[in-house]
Amino acid sequence: MKDQVRYGGGSEGLERAKIVLAEEAYSPHRHDTYALGMTLTGIQAFRYRGAARASVSGKVFVLHPDELHDGHPGTEAGLAYCALYVSPKRIAEALGGALPFLAEPVSGDPRLVQAMQSAMTEFDSEIGEMRATEIVATLADALAAVSDDPPGSPTFIDKPAMDRVAALIDAAVTSDLGIEALEQTSGHDRWSLYRQFRAVHGVSPYRYAKMRRLDRARALIRSGASLANAAVDAGFADQSHLTRQFKETYGLAPGRWRRMLAG
Repeated sequence: MKDQVRYGGGSEGLERAKIVLAEEAYSPHRHDTYALGMTLTGIQAFRYRGAARASVSGKVFVLHPDELHDGHPGTEAGLAYCALYVSPKRIAEALGGALPFLAEPVSGDPRLVQAMQSAMTEFDSEIGEMRATEIVATLADALAAVSDDPPGSPTFIDKPAMDRVAALIDAAVTSDLGIEALEQTSGHDRWSLYRQFRAVHGVSPYRYAKMRRLDRARALIRSGASLANAAVDAGFADQSHLTRQFKETYGLAPGRWRRMLAG
């Protein structure tokens, strides 16, 4: 067994992966998505919300956007798991309201298990929007069914405005947008903008912009670009800047991630 990550067919706001960890550990990091996984073999040990957790074969773990966590094999035998990364926006759209919240990150609830198993079928096949919608809707329903009280959200959310802000960031992923441009696009002051954007997209506009740069860098690296060129072409100052941001977000240095892809 050796460290490896393999990506399956995905869609906008939906990424699927199968991961083996035999040696290294994930350092503390955060996602801007819901990160769900199902442990296949071994023990998956991690710290989340200030406590040590563990998932075993057949269990599902649910990590919320922007929550700090790490991860490592719980035994010398290593571990294997499948992972699903889903945009909070897609979950919110599927449920037509606030994002679901689970206080306990590890669950054996059959609804979550079935949703994860269904999402991983035909793993290597590209998926169209109809299939992606089915995956997201099934998962969102399962999350809502096992959810605790959702976190508080603004009494008013101008979703079209927040979508305009996200579109502006998407279109200028390599540029340094000022908060004034986001305020002008949304028609809201920066404090209202921050709270509403987070309610819709799960993270702040700043972290959203950083994640879009990292998405671009990962795509460039997977296409064969050097780390230095991927850093510059994705809008980072240099390779060191990319490495710091990449490890902070994914718990892995980009060079190691690239080697795992080749494994």
